[in-house]
Amino acid sequence: MSVARLHLIDGTYELYRAHFSPRPGHLDPAGNDRKATVGLVASLLALLSEADEAVTHLAVAFDNPIRSFRNDLFADYKSDEGVPPELRAQFDPVEEAVRALGVTVWSMREHEADDGLASGARRFGPEVDQVRIMSPDKDLAQCLRGERVVQVDRRQRKVTDEAAFRAARGFGPTSVPDFLALTGDTADGIPGLPGFGEKGASLLVGAYAHLEAIPDDPARWTVKPRGAAQLGATLAERREEALFYRTLVTLVEDAPVTETLEDLRFRGVPRARFEAWCDALGVETLRATPRKWQVD
Repeated sequence: MSVARLHLIDGTYELYRAHFSPRPGHLDPAGNDRKATVGLVASLLALLSEADEAVTHLAVAFDNPIRSFRNDLFADYKSDEGVPPELRAQFDPVEEAVRALGVTVWSMREHEADDGLASGARRFGPEVDQVRIMSPDKDLAQCLRGERVVQVDRRQRKVTDEAAFRAARGFGPTSVPDFLALTGDTADGIPGLPGFGEKGASLLVGAYAHLEAIPDDPARWTVKPRGAAQLGATLAERREEALFYRTLVTLVEDAPVTETLEDLRFRGVPRARFEAWCDALGVETLRATPRKWQVD
């Protein structure tokens, strides 16, 4: 019996990783910087050839632009500000590059790439043997479900399922937004509450699961994080603020992902389209890299 595995890839993370990697730069024939795009394509081709990953279905989600409905709710949320212009200029070309591989692209507009991945995991999880979310982003840990939905850090070759996450963090995936609301998430511009570090927040979230269940009076807490009295006073005073941050970091599971599972099946790289892309970018080294070509 064949095994269906859905690989969901954070394209924006991979694009940034390729841009800032030590790999050589690449200019297309027109002189445009395409290092990040070529690096991401090379990374996807490597994934598709890995026997251990055994890709059968996949999709790549992108933030395009790096702005979502969350920016309308919170002015300090992450945005395109500060993105190197040569990287920002590749947001559209990289999506075309991934399509040239015969891979589905989810280009997020009002939502974020993480919302697309979370929506894909929820929608298709019951239809496949396993969903593998290919990103180490801590936000995405809230999607983990048993061994059915796991998170993969390709750089460290590490797979995290729900049991491993609970053992490491002391709380479950559904409490990740509560944890991040307390500690903050600098990558997304979420400040969290003053004084809450990872250890204290982990203890409280592990004991109570969600913010609403944590008593205002720290004397009633069943766990005693360091500085409990001050933490309790801060939480009592700023609980609504924490609940707002939780809303911001909670991933949307009904983002517009319209494809069927069959649409996500990888049938091979379309030779003519991929070779045309290689020619357009002057990437001769990748022309013969695909291990599987589409059969017309």
